Amino acid sequence: MIKFTDPSADPDIIDAIEAFCRKELAPRAADIDAQSIFATCHRPALSELGIMGLNLPGNYGGAGVDPHTLFEAVALISGACASTGSMVTAHYLATDSIKYGGDDRQKTRWLDAAAKGTNLGAFALTEPGAGSNPADMTATATRTDGGYRIKGTKHFISNAAEADFIIVYAKTDMTAGARGISAFVVEPARGGLQVGPPERTMGLKGGHVFEVALDCVVPEENRLGPEGTGFRTALRVLDAGRLDIAASCVGIAESAFSAAIEWAKNRQVGGEPIALFQGIQWMLADMATDIAAARGLARAATVKRAAGERFSTEASMAKLFASEMAGRVTDKALQIYGGYGFTRDMPLERYVRDVRIMRIYEGSSEIQRNIIARAVLG
Repeated sequence: MIKFTDPSADPDIIDAIEAFCRKELAPRAADIDAQSIFATCHRPALSELGIMGLNLPGNYGGAGVDPHTLFEAVALISGACASTGSMVTAHYLATDSIKYGGDDRQKTRWLDAAAKGTNLGAFALTEPGAGSNPADMTATATRTDGGYRIKGTKHFISNAAEADFIIVYAKTDMTAGARGISAFVVEPARGGLQVGPPERTMGLKGGHVFEVALDCVVPEENRLGPEGTGFRTALRVLDAGRLDIAASCVGIAESAFSAAIEWAKNRQVGGEPIALFQGIQWMLADMATDIAAARGLARAATVKRAAGERFSTEASMAKLFASEMAGRVTDKALQIYGGYGFTRDMPLERYVRDVRIMRIYEGSSEIQRNIIARAVLG
């Protein structure tokens, strides 16, 4: 079988994560999905392996891995248990917000515990009426004695119920559009938050998302960067997050592809394995090509990211293609399984459900096309 791995990734780290995924994550993935168990159940083991801080530099407690290794790690985790991948990458969105928008004092205060997995983060940008265009957000942060009063509602916030800190984006200037958005570290232990029950989602049933109602006061020292710089921080965070989504899609697609190959080799029809049928072979060929193409686009982004260059367009291309690729690949894999693929006894229907959200969140496919078109048109 073709082995899809970025040769620039650290082989020792990847081998350790692959073994962990095989022994710990994959065997529990079906139960986590069926029972909607919050994937934070894996946090202690993930923390011990250093995965909760893979995206952070060593001087703030992280593993300091390169973008190629980070991509492979997210792909492996999501391929084994997509809900766990969702929980981990949501944590990365929160810590990346501090990494990109915070000062040294803030990084020291929050990132070390987050990298160790002692504290869990959440990223609160989306609102019920402001998803694809964050500039439409209505959450406000109004100056008060020594800080800000934040009022508003955020929606589809991963990890919120168990988060030790939530990065909340709110408007400090309602007249300035996106330039009026600021970012804050909100600590639920201080009070002023109401977290609703987990949403009943189609897939990623262990990657719980919540509605969060805020009416809280945070000290000024919890603001990340100057007022009005929050949207700029969010864009940098979303570039990285879109690469994480591409990695998750690649990982799930590869798991579906591996399952389809194994099934095709062993499933007998008319006394011979279906892998000998040209129709099946062509499906497998298309799946392999799709995965390789998604990896190629992602590598273009990770190369730029590793070089410290801007990679916004490349991240959008990788996220767009990988999310739509994963839909095609998982659907073909289920088709190869036939009726068995439609049952809950096989993982194929879970793969199909889990990848569907990837074309929507952190910028829908339509938004990614807008971003790419703007870059193309200059």
